[in-house]
Amino acid sequence: MVCVRHAAVRTRIAAAAGLLAVIALGTVAANVEWTRASGPPVTVALLQGNVPQELKWRDEVRTRTLLDYRRMILSAAARIVVLPETALPAYLDQLPADYVQSLREHAQQTGKDIVMGTVEREFHGGDFDYYNSVVRIPAGGGAASYRKRHLVAFGEYIPPGFKWILAVLKIPLSDFTAGPATQPPLEAGGVRLGVAICYEDVYGGELVSFLPSAQAFLNVSNDAWFGDSFASEQHLQSSQMRALETGRWMVRSTNTGVTAAIDERGRVVARLAAFTAGSVVAGIVPRSGMTPYARTGDAPVVVILVVAIGVLALLARRR
Repeated sequence: MVCVRHAAVRTRIAAAAGLLAVIALGTVAANVEWTRASGPPVTVALLQGNVPQELKWRDEVRTRTLLDYRRMILSAAARIVVLPETALPAYLDQLPADYVQSLREHAQQTGKDIVMGTVEREFHGGDFDYYNSVVRIPAGGGAASYRKRHLVAFGEYIPPGFKWILAVLKIPLSDFTAGPATQPPLEAGGVRLGVAICYEDVYGGELVSFLPSAQAFLNVSNDAWFGDSFASEQHLQSSQMRALETGRWMVRSTNTGVTAAIDERGRVVARLAAFTAGSVVAGIVPRSGMTPYARTGDAPVVVILVVAIGVLALLARRR
């Protein structure tokens, strides 16, 4: 009995020591500057249209939305102007030709790069493939688009055998096609941006795939689905974690919030109030270099969990 108690005490001491070692290692790592500036600051305007989800796709709201976003684009004093996920309520190829042309001319005249969330479609095999995309205007030089690769089941695509749900849910644009698993960063304003659409920024391992090329990260999202809940703040915290993990700035443009700029330490340096229409301008710093997480991904965490489970299983058997 005494031996069992001594073994239990030793186990607790070893566990406490291991936990303290992890905390100490994390504290030291957090104070090391793993990445460095690789260019001068670039101004980014992050737009927030605040269009209610239940009104977004209505015909009577479409024209007003297009005009409001164009007005914000034209008045934005920034090198890069970002619109949120599916900001303009129409397929990219169905936007009025003069509307797109006016944006292209403005970009060329002012030197701006306009980056916007949109829906692309391509005709294949007798039907359309739809993509939740981010595109750059003008589209000259470097990668100019990104297509969402991590789709949400029953929200953005319907798994095989469940197509009948489309008739029940009646959610517009609920059967997208995933973009390629590997895509280069999107280039805008002379900065290579790793892109995450909506909750893609929850998956740190996926954003790491843009490195070391990406100099900053961009998230466009539409969290209006969740209303006035804590989901938007949780999503912001996910973006903060990705910035800290990669040592890169993360900028976010959302429909209703939280639109914000986050530095390489995960600190929010500028943000817009939720459920308001407007924009926030921030100067982001392109960065290069690799953090420990960027080099290893989730592998160390998986190894630690496997070892911990193995030790617990061994102790349970001895008892």
